[in-house]
Amino acid sequence: MGKPSKYLLLGLTAMLFSCSIVYGQTEEEIRQAYLDEMLELFRPHPDPEIRPRNVFAGFERLSFRDHTWYDWLERTGELPPNFGEMRSSPFLPDPLILDEGGENIPIRTQSQWEEKRNEIKAYTKHFFSGTFPEPPDNMNIRVLETRTENEVTIERIELRFGPDHRARLNLEVMTPPGDGPFPVFMSQWNHRGWAQIAVRRGYIGLIYAGADEKDDTLEYQEIYPDYDWSALMTRAWGAHRAVDYLYTLDSVDTSKIAITGHSRHAQMSLLAAAFDNRITAFISSSGGTGGETPYRYTDERYELETMDLLLSIRPQWFHPRLRFFGGREHKLPIDQNSIMALIAPNSLLLSTSIREGGANHWGIEENYRSLKEVYRFLGSEDKLGILSRDGGHGTSARDIERFLDWLDIQFDRKYIPWENNLFYGYSFEKWKELSGEEIDPDNFSVVPADHHLLTAIDGSAIETREAWIEKSGEIKNQVNWLLGDEPPGVSASPIENLSNNTDYMDSFLRRPSISNSAVRHIAPYNALGDYLRGSLYYPIDENGEMVTRENGKLPVVIYLHEYSNLGFNTKTTSLFEDLLSRGIAVFAMDLIGYGTRIEEGTYFYDRYPNWSKLGKMVTDTRAAIDALESLEFIDGEHIFLTGYALGGTVSLFTSALDNRIAATAVSGAFTPLRNATEEVEGLKAYSHLQGLIPRLGFFADHQNRIPVDFPEIISAIAPRPLLVVSPELDRHADFENVTRSMDQVSTVYDLFNTPENLHFLTPHEFDRFTTSMRTDIADWFENVADRQE
Repeated sequence: MGKPSKYLLLGLTAMLFSCSIVYGQTEEEIRQAYLDEMLELFRPHPDPEIRPRNVFAGFERLSFRDHTWYDWLERTGELPPNFGEMRSSPFLPDPLILDEGGENIPIRTQSQWEEKRNEIKAYTKHFFSGTFPEPPDNMNIRVLETRTENEVTIERIELRFGPDHRARLNLEVMTPPGDGPFPVFMSQWNHRGWAQIAVRRGYIGLIYAGADEKDDTLEYQEIYPDYDWSALMTRAWGAHRAVDYLYTLDSVDTSKIAITGHSRHAQMSLLAAAFDNRITAFISSSGGTGGETPYRYTDERYELETMDLLLSIRPQWFHPRLRFFGGREHKLPIDQNSIMALIAPNSLLLSTSIREGGANHWGIEENYRSLKEVYRFLGSEDKLGILSRDGGHGTSARDIERFLDWLDIQFDRKYIPWENNLFYGYSFEKWKELSGEEIDPDNFSVVPADHHLLTAIDGSAIETREAWIEKSGEIKNQVNWLLGDEPPGVSASPIENLSNNTDYMDSFLRRPSISNSAVRHIAPYNALGDYLRGSLYYPIDENGEMVTRENGKLPVVIYLHEYSNLGFNTKTTSLFEDLLSRGIAVFAMDLIGYGTRIEEGTYFYDRYPNWSKLGKMVTDTRAAIDALESLEFIDGEHIFLTGYALGGTVSLFTSALDNRIAATAVSGAFTPLRNATEEVEGLKAYSHLQGLIPRLGFFADHQNRIPVDFPEIISAIAPRPLLVVSPELDRHADFENVTRSMDQVSTVYDLFNTPENLHFLTPHEFDRFTTSMRTDIADWFENVADRQE
């Protein structure tokens, strides 16, 4: 597979180290090895200018005892769990399943549900929130100020409680005119504007000092030193004390108390509602990681705030133990859907933007679907809602008004039209109804996972290139069948000129801004596939003029993004800059279902029930090649393809089907499907979760009958140059099976006498697309371009 690079050697060394974690050690030694590995991979950057920032001055410590997470490790001697003995759950844990002695028992009774609730609460305290005190029984209430404004009574209240009444909580309570009792809209000090709208709608508006702007809960940890609660849990416990106060007021309808918060305040409000059922409604507004988005769907392939990032720049928000699961999110015994299930059957609304960088809207909808089963079981399905907006992370009055519309419905005050709209409403069962397809896997031959690629259809050995080319043609036919029936269409006209026009969504989708290049756009009327958009970055000199190679042309890399609701974005800036500095242009576009094309993907299978989303992605990528070939300054012999995660998968499929792609580099792109274990999503990632290749779903219980798998798909790229980066600790891939697959692929490159064209790098990393990986890819493309000229 080519000369072993230092990267490959590092990967092999790491593989040996990883094995030592599991075998021949005591329990404590195993756990210590996990910790050492984590500290190495997630160590702070030595340059203080680019270290993770402390976001808020008031939270420059982990807790009153420990300044940093490392201080906590030293003080407590805590070690990670023995992950090797923990169950892997690549899919969301089912809140309606009890684990009794390793046996999954479906929950059928209320008593079983209470048992499950207690289990979830215990896990939440251990890994997420920390423990916290019982409610105080010595609360003193002091009215600091009372005034009236436009018939609204406004009171400033101070609550004192706890040991020697040292703990306090300031409130502002705004009561509308009338006899009451009134419903309550409760939020944090920085959301007074939200409460103002609620007052106009006939709610008591209450804000409390549990926010960055004003936080009375900072001292709770020191006042109650016997508990290991996190900063967000202290704020949540403060919210409980506000509810204690509300229960003393005759003007309050205690059956109608709602809490809400935005971003980190949504995360805090979630804990408040999960641990206090007196809060009868919770609205989670853009809580992101730690809020509406399950941790299993927050690693780097989803392009949002990952667990390791969140807990390094905001270590105080959650319990320090949670940080052990960075890169191993699938080992968490519960997830955000589990914690939110504690709120049921009280009212719960999930709200976020479909295109904000801090959230994974597809993952949020998966959370919603899981919660829907819980609410259905409890007979309260109408108490669960989802509200999706557009734009960035922030909110506006229009959003708060919709929050209150939903509360009015929940509290039986009035009905304003409401619909729980989903943008990712795909399910395999729904697709089967739409398509009418029924495929019997028994009609397909069993293919052993270790099936030798150089075996012809008749079972004979393939010994010539001509024989392989014949088999490669059959592989392509199988790939095309798997991708579905592409509807007949026509090609776009050649591009006449590039454009400066952008999509209005680009203003908040954080597109790359590259210092050493200019960018022009292939807008819909410029002929890119079926009315698509794309952006072409090319190198320029100090005068802003295009810099080409000696032949007057530019090689170009088509970059395909990960599972990101932002589409291609600033995360790729360093890769783009590296490629451009090497005299290689970069073309990028959003794949269907992402970025500017989220809505386009929503009803894809209603429109094209027998095609597939991945098939559409491949078609669009090939259309990009058509468009680039029509540009005079693009070297049509040097069109390359690269991508990470989803983009890598699309790159492999496209390269297998289109010989015009001169070289391909991917990272985190695949795991073999025929021998996928329960440790990974396997084929269901494509057929059931993401809805990329529905036909694979018929083989869910017959993986060994899949007609074509990644080893064949990748081998169809031979003998063209190919770089595969597969992080050793990628939890979405079975590393040993990936390695075996690449060994099989190497036999095809050997058949063509081109082993130097195949490169396989295995960094000792989690599922991340690191700067060093991107640099390696840019270096590799430069070498390929130079060698082919």
